[in-house]
Amino acid sequence: MDRALELEARRWAEDVPPQRLDGHCHSELAIDIIQITSQAQAKAESITLDLGSQIKRVLLVELPAFLRSYQRAFNEFLERGKQLTNYRANVIANINNCLSFRMSMEQNWQVPQDTLSLLLGPLGELKSHGFDTLLQNLHEDLKPLFKRFTHTRWAAPVETLENIIATVDTRLPEFSELQVCFREELMEALHLHLVKEYIIQLSKGRLVLKTAEQQQQLAGYILANADTIQHFSTQHGSPATWLQPALPTLAEIIRPQDPSAIKIEVATYATCYPDFSKGHLSAILAIKGNLSNSEVKRIRSILDVSMGAQEPSRPLFSLIKVG
Repeated sequence: MDRALELEARRWAEDVPPQRLDGHCHSELAIDIIQITSQAQAKAESITLDLGSQIKRVLLVELPAFLRSYQRAFNEFLERGKQLTNYRANVIANINNCLSFRMSMEQNWQVPQDTLSLLLGPLGELKSHGFDTLLQNLHEDLKPLFKRFTHTRWAAPVETLENIIATVDTRLPEFSELQVCFREELMEALHLHLVKEYIIQLSKGRLVLKTAEQQQQLAGYILANADTIQHFSTQHGSPATWLQPALPTLAEIIRPQDPSAIKIEVATYATCYPDFSKGHLSAILAIKGNLSNSEVKRIRSILDVSMGAQEPSRPLFSLIKVG
């Protein structure tokens, strides 16, 4: 297994392009490792079932160690190979490898869930680092576009978001050689990025609206933008239905003038997003320049009440720094 990884890593370093199979970047590494382990298991079982059981226990130690070595080698390639012509194609091929590994382990290794999670852990890290690498340049390109929201004091939010969506749309073909399941995961990551960055701009504290009409107008803009982001993201494969309420409910916190109505919206929001903190709430309420300090304090107090929520399985606001 170590020899197979060594040969694969050498191909990355020598800028050898990956194979293409059914329109996807493809590497033989996963197939090689699956064959090595399955042949070792079959040969042992052909001698005695007891020997087969012993070999399986050995492989359950060796395979996680190999996957950790694979992850380390891949991380090293991510750092050192950025100038190579086939860098992105080889990153995609290695992400696609995760599917073959995962399917083999789930189908052929009857092991407890915690053991399976241990086996799959390094693959999850490899995939995550690969996604970060593939999206890095796009994130950089989007930064100045998102800043236009605050630079224009939200004077043209529809046009600003149109530019952001158009930029993302032109870059999506770069990810076409990922396996479908990974394209969907990457699109969910992009969907999350769009929602997160939008909330960051709302939370900058540079927009203070003192009239109900101004606040209602902003809420309308946010609802329209939210619909655009949700439609675009789901149309291109994002399965992140959990993000759908993130922006519309913020609009409904900004729209009403009655503090009691705002408290209800905040309580609803906190059940959807348990990592929504008082700091995040204060940043949104700062937009409403006609709230008194005592009203803000009363609204914030609703977050002192336990909503019975657990730690969020999917972080949103914990990714957003305020204050």
